[in-house]
Amino acid sequence: MPNKQTFFSLDNIMDLQNEINKTSGFKNLELLAKQVVEGFISGMHKSPFHGFSAEFAEHKIYNQGESTRHIDWKLFAKSDKLFTKRYDEETNLRCHLILDNSSSMHYPIMDKFSINSLNKIGFSALAAASLMHILKKQRDAVGLSVYSNKYDYYAPAKGSDRHHRMLLDQLSQLVVSTSKTTTTKTYEYLHQIAENIHRRSLIFLFTDMFEPGTDDEKLFNALRHLKYNKHEVVLFHVYDEDRELTFNFDNNPKRFIDVETEEFIDVYADNIKENYELMVRDFFKYIKLKCGQYQIKYVHANINDNFNKILTTYMVERQKFA
Repeated sequence: MPNKQTFFSLDNIMDLQNEINKTSGFKNLELLAKQVVEGFISGMHKSPFHGFSAEFAEHKIYNQGESTRHIDWKLFAKSDKLFTKRYDEETNLRCHLILDNSSSMHYPIMDKFSINSLNKIGFSALAAASLMHILKKQRDAVGLSVYSNKYDYYAPAKGSDRHHRMLLDQLSQLVVSTSKTTTTKTYEYLHQIAENIHRRSLIFLFTDMFEPGTDDEKLFNALRHLKYNKHEVVLFHVYDEDRELTFNFDNNPKRFIDVETEEFIDVYADNIKENYELMVRDFFKYIKLKCGQYQIKYVHANINDNFNKILTTYMVERQKFA
C-alpha cells in the first residue's frame, strides 16, 4: 500500500506542523455548506436520502383469518407453528460521518480555504457539512467520528440544532488542527467505530486510504465490519490526482517526506514517475474492486476537480436509485 507522503523541494523544505498551525480554515463552514446544497437541491424532484423502510421488528403468533403474506415459512418448518413477521414502518434516516484526520489528509498545505481551494481534509469537512445540511432539513439524525493517531472524537447520531452546531464546530476545527507525526492505524479505529454504531445507518467515510506498512486485508476487513448490521457504507476516496496519482512534479531534485514517520528520500521525479503512477493506479483499482465486492459505494474525490461536480454527481446518481 502506498505510504503517506508530502512533497517539498530540497531548497525549500518546510516544517509541516508549523505550516498547518498558520491555517485559518473556513470563514463560515455552515454558510458555505448551505450555499453548496441549495444550489443542487433546488433542481431535484426528491431528496437523495430517505429512511430505511420495512425493517424487521419481531415475530408474533399467527391468528386465523390474518393475511398469510408475512408468515415466516422457514420458522414454521423448524417449529411446526405459524408465526408472522412484524415490520417497523419507515423511520427517519440515521447517518454517521467518519473523517480521517491523519497527517496526510492535511496535504497540500494551505492557510485559507474556499470551495475552489481545498486540501484533502478541507474537502472532507465541507462535504460532510453539506451532507449534514441536507439531513438537517429532513430532521434526520447525524453522528460523527474522527480519528488520526487515536480515536479523536465520537458523537452519536442526534437531530437537534444544538447537536448540529456542535458537529459543525468540530468539522471547522479539523482543518486547522495539527496532526501528530505518528503512524495511523485506520483499521483499528474503523473497528471501534463500527462497534459504536448500533442502529442501522448510512455511513460516510472520508479518507485517502494511505496506510503505511499495513496489510491491505486488515483495512478491508475493517470496511466489511462497517457493513455489519445492514449499514449502508459510502467511501469518499479523497486524493490529490496531480501529485499523489500522476506525480506531476518538475524534474528538479525533490525531497519526499513521509509525514507520519518523517522518513525521506531524495530523487528526481522523472526517474520514478512512470512506475509510481502504475503502482498507484493499480492500488486505486484494487480499492474500487474491493468496495464492489463488499457492496460499498465508492466515490472518486479528486480535490483538483470541481467540488460541486463531485458532490452533485454522487447525489444525482443516488437519487436515481432512491
